[in-house]
Amino acid sequence: MELRHLHYFIAVAEELHFSRAAQRLRISQPPLSQQIRGLEDELGVKLFERTKRQVHLTEAGKVFLERSYGVLAQLEQAIAVTQQIGRGEVGRLAIGFVGSATYTVLPDVLSVFRAQFPAVELRLHELTTQEQIQALYHKQVDVGIVRSAIIEPGLSVECILQETLVLALPETHPLSTQTQVSLSSLADELFILFPAKMGPIFYEQIINICQQAGFRPKVAQEAVQMQTIIGLVAAGLGIAFVPACLQNFHRSGVIYRPLQEQIPKTGLYLTWRQHDSSPVIRAFLSLARKTTQRESNRDDT
Repeated sequence: MELRHLHYFIAVAEELHFSRAAQRLRISQPPLSQQIRGLEDELGVKLFERTKRQVHLTEAGKVFLERSYGVLAQLEQAIAVTQQIGRGEVGRLAIGFVGSATYTVLPDVLSVFRAQFPAVELRLHELTTQEQIQALYHKQVDVGIVRSAIIEPGLSVECILQETLVLALPETHPLSTQTQVSLSSLADELFILFPAKMGPIFYEQIINICQQAGFRPKVAQEAVQMQTIIGLVAAGLGIAFVPACLQNFHRSGVIYRPLQEQIPKTGLYLTWRQHDSSPVIRAFLSLARKTTQRESNRDDT
């Protein structure tokens, strides 16, 4: 039995007339009659009662018609779901992200992705850059949003945002009265830094900025989450270099000031397993690129 036999049977069952069914199927009547007889022989039961003037479904034919509808409906559903999966519209996606991404590109990307791919189940994990690398290797996340241009075997990386670093100061700090702060004025300050082992590239960037200004930062505290760093600044435990997006994190007791000098920017990067061909991952990467590019163009204007 082939799928076409079900279509032939349904056409005859709905028309209750072989000639009209043949016209509907765009075949001649004799082959159609032959196919129906072959189907009945295969099933070992009559599906139709035939007279010279009328065609009627038998009781077995009525049941077979109902089940045939169900088979075709399931097939259509299977085809639709398969095509959706192929387009990345159905499935699960685990996303790792650094906390600072929530103050810039991540909310917009997630909003647009949810609107376009509502059937994809999202699982979000706030992790440091190093934690995301390990999570990717262990397939605990599918895509990462990290703070550094990592170079790791088997992982692809792509920059989606470049932003300046600003200085976070306690609002009572003497430098808070300045509209811009010079790096040279920070030599004696206590710093709150992101731990080197959790984000070595970002950590080294901060160290290099200070060394180029003629000093090595005095580290008072280390903190893993950017929000924690800002909280420690508010408590007066030190100052910190943070991505400019952290200015969207409103915390009493903290002010942000740009630097006088031109310093290297910090980036946000997408990272994923190089050979992972999941349509859901491809769809997310494509949408993230488009969304962040629109945001970048809007900022430029």
